[in-house]
Amino acid sequence: MAKTTSSHTSAELQSIPRTQASGTETNIVSAGSVATKQTQQAARPLRVGIVGAGYIAEFHAHAINSTDGVALAAICDSNRENAKSLAAAWNVPLIFESIEQMIAGAELDCVHLLVPPDLHYSLAKKALEARLHVFVEKPMCTSAAEADDLIALAARCDRQLAVSHNFMFLSSYTRFREAVRSGALGPIDQITFHYLFELPQIRFGPFDTWMLRKPANLMIETGPHLLSILLDLVGGPDDLAVKADRMAILPKGAQIYRRWRVLGTAQKTAIAMNVNFGPGFPQRTIFVRGLFGTATLDLDANTCVIDQRTPLDPDIDRFTRTNRIARQLSSQARRTLGDYIFGKLKLRKRGSPYQNSIVDSTHSFYHSVRAGLPLDPRISAASGRAVMACCDDVVRAAALPDPAPPATSMPPVLAARPTVLVLGAAGFIGRELVQHLLARGYAVRAMVRGSTASLEELASDRLEIVRGDVRRGEDLAGAMSGIDFVYHLAHAAGRTWDDYVSKDIEPARLVGEASLAAGVKRLVYTGTISSFYTGSGAGAITESTSLDPNIESRDYYSRAKAASEKLLMDMHRERKLPLVIARPAIVIGKGGTPFHWGVGRFSDHICEVWGEGRHPLPFVLVQDVASALVRMIEVPGIDGRCYNLSDTPLLSAREYLAALESASGLKLEIRYQPTWKLYLADLAKWLVKSAVGHPDRIRVPSYRDWDSRRQAAVFDATGAMRDLDWKPVGSRDSLVKSGVDEALISWREALE
Repeated sequence: MAKTTSSHTSAELQSIPRTQASGTETNIVSAGSVATKQTQQAARPLRVGIVGAGYIAEFHAHAINSTDGVALAAICDSNRENAKSLAAAWNVPLIFESIEQMIAGAELDCVHLLVPPDLHYSLAKKALEARLHVFVEKPMCTSAAEADDLIALAARCDRQLAVSHNFMFLSSYTRFREAVRSGALGPIDQITFHYLFELPQIRFGPFDTWMLRKPANLMIETGPHLLSILLDLVGGPDDLAVKADRMAILPKGAQIYRRWRVLGTAQKTAIAMNVNFGPGFPQRTIFVRGLFGTATLDLDANTCVIDQRTPLDPDIDRFTRTNRIARQLSSQARRTLGDYIFGKLKLRKRGSPYQNSIVDSTHSFYHSVRAGLPLDPRISAASGRAVMACCDDVVRAAALPDPAPPATSMPPVLAARPTVLVLGAAGFIGRELVQHLLARGYAVRAMVRGSTASLEELASDRLEIVRGDVRRGEDLAGAMSGIDFVYHLAHAAGRTWDDYVSKDIEPARLVGEASLAAGVKRLVYTGTISSFYTGSGAGAITESTSLDPNIESRDYYSRAKAASEKLLMDMHRERKLPLVIARPAIVIGKGGTPFHWGVGRFSDHICEVWGEGRHPLPFVLVQDVASALVRMIEVPGIDGRCYNLSDTPLLSAREYLAALESASGLKLEIRYQPTWKLYLADLAKWLVKSAVGHPDRIRVPSYRDWDSRRQAAVFDATGAMRDLDWKPVGSRDSLVKSGVDEALISWREALE
């Protein structure tokens, strides 16, 4: 275990305001505030732009829109379709593909930078130089040196620079912070952090994100959650001992460490951090022990429990304290639930604890901007810089061995011109299909929108990997140059029907149009058996069975797949689009999750099975699906046909779960949920959505939809077997071995 002495403790922490005896805070006075005061006096609201339309952008958009005197005016993302989608969701008038375009065309006052950490420095610099205030997601930068440059630039430009440390404005943390900093617990001699929270990207990708490129990046990305709190409460560590282990090698050859243990002291306070990014029950808690009491903060539950002795007899004291802890937990849990419910009802501008923390930090930022006041220390650039320096110290103390450089070999020169295009090639079925095509001797072009790591493992002189987005006609046109056969497996999830229209149905139309324009010989589209009605009384479903005639009442995924099928089939009938449609059943196998929602709704160790789980389900192995898809471009005369891809019914949900428990060694809590119960729960949610005018209220809950999830129909795939000479595995033992045992491989590796 390597040790280091902090290089920044005294100088850094002197620049971070601390609570005085009265409980008030001494703030840092920034250089000049004339321009900011002029902004405050202006009648118009502050115009704000978001750079980066990823997951966290929804939280910031909500926070901006809930802040008085502030207007979300522009969205910027290098992927224009992502920017359009976010802008449509929040009625934002302007979209841009670069920060330079946004600065030139949007007349902004502030920007929120919600991009990968390696872009924070360069984009913040451009924004500050354009005299914009900047609110950047943590980490502030990728090094303390970059932070220093930005702080100096912000001072020269007389603009506010703030860092969003996501948990620092939780209501539970505010209570926890006050208990520590006010002295109510007495001098603090121990602070212990548990950050036990699986990082799914380690197992499922994307593997080429900045966070996973180098071992240190993982700590720089996630460490600020803990180190910002440490610095805020007790100051920076005087010395550190760090051990990082459970090393994993990712598909692109990068190394990461899934477990970090940090020990140190901050003056007289002992520090312990346990960080684990592997699978397991999530727990993110902070415990402090003082002379007069303890406090335990649960970041996920949004609770802070303070425990102090009473002057009572020891047995009565024990009872009183336990009761008091229970009351604290109960009242805080009710308050958190109330915020969520009343937020949904739009009676409060509140929501989930995480959302509320971002809302409150955003409010604080804009209050300072408009009033020309110093920033709250929790979001100040000085604290952001101190956090970066502390991250550097932790990484240095870990003394990680120099990782083997990732493979940088150039892609092999193509031995043949690609004739097959696979859209959505990086997905579960897509990757297996590419493997099968290469094995059959085809030259393949794989178009992906995100990470290419899983495909790069298939390196071949007959595989060309290109980046593109199925929502962009120009990307499709370029990818189809010289192509004879196209597979469309790409799909995107959404929360509203409009999301599915823009992300699934419209791309299907674009793929059809591009296929016609390119003169391809065949387009293979992957639909789903979920577009059939498969509930009580459904009987046998063949290739000639019509999709659910009441598809409008079904879930958005099934409905969007059905709409895409119809659109493409209309192109086949009216414009001679050479089309074949595949409808895979419940696809299992290596590379997929064994905790499949075709069986039930999984949450940790709990599985809520759709219905009684006694009837056989339509499972099919991913390799069998891929072999059928390959045959769909080889067999002549099948244009306009639709094929069910389902094996012989071999396992019920009960039998599948028994095999899963046996192979994994897990003991699952299995709940068999009747359709009526699932329907009534959905109906209750819909009533709330209708009351608050939620965009998703247009989907009225359907008993038929929930009943279909039981997959009670019997699927007849004799057409595929006959026309394609398709032979699925057809063996229960083989289905379990490949569909369950092999699917657990990546899960087992994550536990090692």
